[in-house]
Formats: sequence, C-alpha cells, structure tokens
Amino acid sequence: MHPKALLEACSDLVGLVLKFDHPADQVVSRFFREHREFGPRERATLAETVYTVLRKKLLFDHLSPSGSGPKERRMAILGFHGPRDFLKSALSEVEKRWLDNCDAVKPDDLLERHRHNLPEWLVAPLKAQLGGEFWPLVESLQQAAPLDLRVNALTDKRPDVQKELALASIKAVATPFSPWGLRIDGKPALAKLDAFARGAIEVQDEGSQLLALLLDAKRGEMVVDFCAGAGGKTLAIGATMRSTGRLYAFDTSAHRLDALKPRLARSKLSNVHPAAIAHERDERIKRLAGKIDRVLVDAPCSGLGTLRRNPDLKWRQSPKSVDELSAKQTAILQSAARLVKSGGRLVYATCSVLPEENEAIAEAFGAANPDFEPLDAVDVLSGLKVAGADGLGAGGEGGKRYLRLWPHRHATDGFFAAVWNRK
Repeated sequence: MHPKALLEACSDLVGLVLKFDHPADQVVSRFFREHREFGPRERATLAETVYTVLRKKLLFDHLSPSGSGPKERRMAILGFHGPRDFLKSALSEVEKRWLDNCDAVKPDDLLERHRHNLPEWLVAPLKAQLGGEFWPLVESLQQAAPLDLRVNALTDKRPDVQKELALASIKAVATPFSPWGLRIDGKPALAKLDAFARGAIEVQDEGSQLLALLLDAKRGEMVVDFCAGAGGKTLAIGATMRSTGRLYAFDTSAHRLDALKPRLARSKLSNVHPAAIAHERDERIKRLAGKIDRVLVDAPCSGLGTLRRNPDLKWRQSPKSVDELSAKQTAILQSAARLVKSGGRLVYATCSVLPEENEAIAEAFGAANPDFEPLDAVDVLSGLKVAGADGLGAGGEGGKRYLRLWPHRHATDGFFAAVWNRK
C-alpha cells in the first residue's frame, strides 16, 4: 500500500479510537471488518500505531500542537509503527522538519507526566506501592505484552507442544511460573495451527494461569468460576480436574459465554456447564449455596493491570468508575462466598493494580466473614511446586498473604488474588 494511503488510514483510525466511545480493540476490529483491503502488514501497522498513540498520549498531546494539519494526523505521525523512511515518504517537507524536531526531544528534558503518560489520579497509588520501582513499571507499560499460551494439560504435554511449534517456525519458551505456559514473540497466525485446532493450546496470560492454579481444583469436585467471561480460566480449571466432577461457568453476559462455546469444543472437556445468570443473587446461586468445593471470583475490575495490552483503559477509567467497581466487587464476592461449603476454598482475583480493588476488598471481606480463614497465597503456590513462588506475594507476614503480580517484575499482566478456606 502507498505510504500516503496507509498514513491516511492510520489517521482515520486514531481519530476513531481517541473518541473513547468504545474499547480500542473493538474499534480496531470493526475498522478492519469495514476495510477488507488491508493485508496483514497494513493491519499490524494500523493497530500498533493506535496502541503507541494510546500508550504515549500525554507526550504526543504535548508535541502535536507544534505541527500542522489535523490533530489525528499529527498523532498518527508521532505514533507511526514502521520505518522512518517509509513514513517520511508520505510527509510534506514541513511535516518532516517537525517530526525531526520531535524525535530530537530528549526524555530527560520532559516533564514527568510526559514521561510516564499516566493520568494523575493513577500516579499517586502506584508510587505509594512501588516507590523507586514506579519508573521500571512505566517502562514496561510502554511495551507491548508478549503472547502467552496455555498448554491443555488434559490432552498434551508442554515440551511436546513446544517442539510442535518449533516445527512451525514458532519459537516458544516455557513460562517461569506456570507449569502450563509457553511464551512466544510476535503474533503468528495461531488459528491455522493444528495445535490450536485440536485444543492443545489457548491464548492466556501467565498470570491468569496462576489464578487457576491457585484454586487447585481436584478430580470429582463441584467448582464454580463465578465471573467466567469467555472462559480462559474455566478451561484451565477443567483441565486440572481432568474433565471430572462438575464445573459451572457463570457470567451475567450470555454474549461473553457464547465465546466460550468454540473454545470448550476444542478443549475436549466434558465437565463444564456454562450458565448466564441475571445477577450475583440469581436463583441458580441460591440453589447451590453451601454445596461447592471451590469458587473462583475473578471480579469485574478496572483492568489497569493489562495496560500493556489495553492502554486505552487508563484514559477510559476514573476514580468514580473505580469506586463503582469496588462496590460491585464487594457485593459479588459476598454472594459468591455463600456457595462455598465447609472446608471449601474461595479465591478472589482481579487484573487491577489498585489497592482499593484488591487488598481493601479482601480485608473487608475477611473482617465481615470470620468463618473464612485466610490462606497465604504464596504458601499455596509453593505447595504446588511453582518455581519462584516466594517472589509472587505481598501483604501479611513475610509478604506471603496475597498473590501480587506486576508487569515489570514478573513479565505478566498485573494480577491480585486472595485465598480463604471456609471453616
């Protein structure tokens, strides 16, 4: 495609995404459906340009006024994903000089906000938690996340799948913590692989895999994934149960559960029962009260632990939305807890990095429910022989109470989890 046409398309897409009417990935997907003329390379350029603009929005907002032309074009030029000579062949002489001046700006000469590219309301809680690690986190959030796969332990072994991918010229390395994980660079066409078609692999961040591991569901048990969504963790849990027992996948969105159906068919699991519920107090929940061995509550959250993948979230969330989510998380956890039988396990998790969605929810639940005894998440993972488990925790004595994952420390998305056993 001619550079000028590709830059113009990038400008159009950047303009659509910066309206923040819908999640960026949905806007990009719809744009591609409406513009079938773009090949894989053009789509990669368009998508990565948009995500670069979202990651560095404050910096580009600072630099763009010195340029000329529509703002979305200036933002697209600054974030363009591709060789500089290719980009410059689409620019006027004035734009080239402006871009050279922007490229010459040194990071040390910028204000903090133009270096971290985070909303101010998010900066304070991150600095309070991380101190000197704030800037390493910032650096990690400016990078695209790697692609993690989970090997289906019901049907395949990780080394075998690793060799199979190598034969397809896809280099995969074992993830350091999850015993099921493989990490690959780039974005190969996984759907064309036999390993994908037969359900040997699923795309799943290593941190998400650890949540399923933490639940430690056993053969023959009754288990609930309370906020199952598209079912990534459901499938991992079902494999640990060796397709025995009964695994309920609950969610308030039937649309999200529909996305589980083809994945479930590939997985070879026969113990999963998806069910849409109206709300956390649904009649189905009441009927199962006190009967479930293990319950995972991966609660709706701000998603701020996934900023490497979803950088638009930092501009679409706000302190008000976090407060609303915290109230919802409290209610969902309390309702889900009613399912757990005596001696059963409850896991609360989010992909947020904010204490008000994580530790605050867990501590308030513990105080209100003395019949639930907290377990140290790190000890649970150590007991499951997770390598490096001691470096995955935070809070409590010895920093072992909660699972606390960070992109810059663990190369995973940001995750939190708390664990209880019912007395």
